[in-house]
Amino acid sequence: MTDCAAAGDPAVDRDDRLVILASSVGTVIEWYDFYLYGSLAAIITVQFFSGVNETTGYIFALMAFAAGFAVRPFGAIFFGRLGDLWGRKNTFLVTMLLMGLSTFVVGLLPSYAAIGIAAPAILIAMRLLQGLALGGEYGGAATYVAEHAPPGKRGFYTSFIQITATAGLMLSLLVILGVRTAVGEEAFKDWGWRIPFLVSILLLGVSLWIRLRLAESPAFARMKAEGKGSKTPLKDSFGKWPNLKLVLLALVGLTAGQAVVWYTGQFYALFFLEKTLKVDGPLANILIAISLLLATPFFVFWGWLSDKVGRKPIILVGCLLAALTYFPLFHALTGAANPQLAAATASAPVSVHADPADCALQFDPVGKTVFDSSCDLAKSYLAKAGVTYANIAAPAGSTAEVRIGHVVVTSFDGAALPRPDFAARKAEWEAGLGAALAAAGYPARADSALVNKPLVVAILFVLVIYVTMVYGPIAAALVEMFPTNIRYTSMSLPYHIGNGWFGGFLPTTAFAMVAATGNIYYGLWYPVVVALVTVVVGYLFIRDRKDVDLGG
Repeated sequence: MTDCAAAGDPAVDRDDRLVILASSVGTVIEWYDFYLYGSLAAIITVQFFSGVNETTGYIFALMAFAAGFAVRPFGAIFFGRLGDLWGRKNTFLVTMLLMGLSTFVVGLLPSYAAIGIAAPAILIAMRLLQGLALGGEYGGAATYVAEHAPPGKRGFYTSFIQITATAGLMLSLLVILGVRTAVGEEAFKDWGWRIPFLVSILLLGVSLWIRLRLAESPAFARMKAEGKGSKTPLKDSFGKWPNLKLVLLALVGLTAGQAVVWYTGQFYALFFLEKTLKVDGPLANILIAISLLLATPFFVFWGWLSDKVGRKPIILVGCLLAALTYFPLFHALTGAANPQLAAATASAPVSVHADPADCALQFDPVGKTVFDSSCDLAKSYLAKAGVTYANIAAPAGSTAEVRIGHVVVTSFDGAALPRPDFAARKAEWEAGLGAALAAAGYPARADSALVNKPLVVAILFVLVIYVTMVYGPIAAALVEMFPTNIRYTSMSLPYHIGNGWFGGFLPTTAFAMVAATGNIYYGLWYPVVVALVTVVVGYLFIRDRKDVDLGG
């Protein structure tokens, strides 16, 4: 140990810097890809899901995004087992190679127009491969760094890995912005979107070169030399109740809440700005990037502080603050990013008065459903326009009405009309509804000149501060919960169920909740409830182990 380390100062020696860099650079790739895909979801909808309607296509694109998250726990089980049997270094070399190549292939994939249904099928296959590999990547990196860290500095050391998620997002946003600016918006939507995916091969090359210079984790090497390794890490991790209980507590009492706060503060905030508030895509990306740059040092700060006060208090306080403030913060974000929409919503609130039996869920899984009832026509238009509305039950058999303040726009029942007549009547009616909304002050797009950019950045900064609180100490907290011989396997599963399922499904779930209710803020109930459950379970049942010996 260096003198600095012995003195407890937040300093990292040269050998340790290589360990941290090598472990971190691979995780940048994983998050670069996931954020790249999510940021380009609207374009990917057009390229690969053009065979269905717009709303369904967007939900499908988000589902393909979520597919990578769905298989992460299975990757955690498979590669976690290899990591406990085969070693940390070799395992995360393999996972990084698989991640990098699957990202690169997406940039070469023909569109739906070129090869039909094969295009989304191959895309989803690449997402699944990416997710499986990612399931083994993070656990290996976190374990490797933690097992190298001097006593009293595990939170500080592992917090550098946590930066990589935000670094991956920032890198993806900067690459997207750069390519968009260089080739123009139309060319970017046509073919330029592929370039950010192809660029990932450069990141992969650098990452492999750095990681090949590493030695095995000292704790793992010592365990192997002493013959204390587990021959059945899966059975020892999940087949024995004392350890399985820890896995479940780590999931519910730490990672579930961490995951939803993390995804809400970074990713859902971007979705909300672009999809709901209709902020110009490049401007939304710039505002998110600025907030991330300002907040990123706090990952290391909270990691360092967790070495002093413990991991549990910081993570749970972050979850609690997020749960208590999400609704007012997102309301404030609406007023700052699209003041015209906020003013119109306040002065001329929209409501749909319809027979509930006349209303279907605004989701068409096969793209063949024609929404031709009076209620469905009203709701589908409002959903696409990003207008929040209240649902008011009307008498059975009545025709749906859209009320914009005191203005009433009566819908029509298109079920009995021939298809050509229905299409013409629908276009005419939507034009009338659009004109009524415009007259009430509802904007088709957010006016970039009216966006209160400093206030938007300030709100996003607060959201990302919550992210840094829950994410900075999480790696150290998970590593410290499990013994060396099954550490990789045991900590990977709760992390990836939390981040893969609870977090990864958040954009899709929240968007579907909004589409179903008409309330643009309704999707926030998902992260709020999950975060509060984590606060309660974590407070009651999680024991802080910041000073535990990782050699055991």
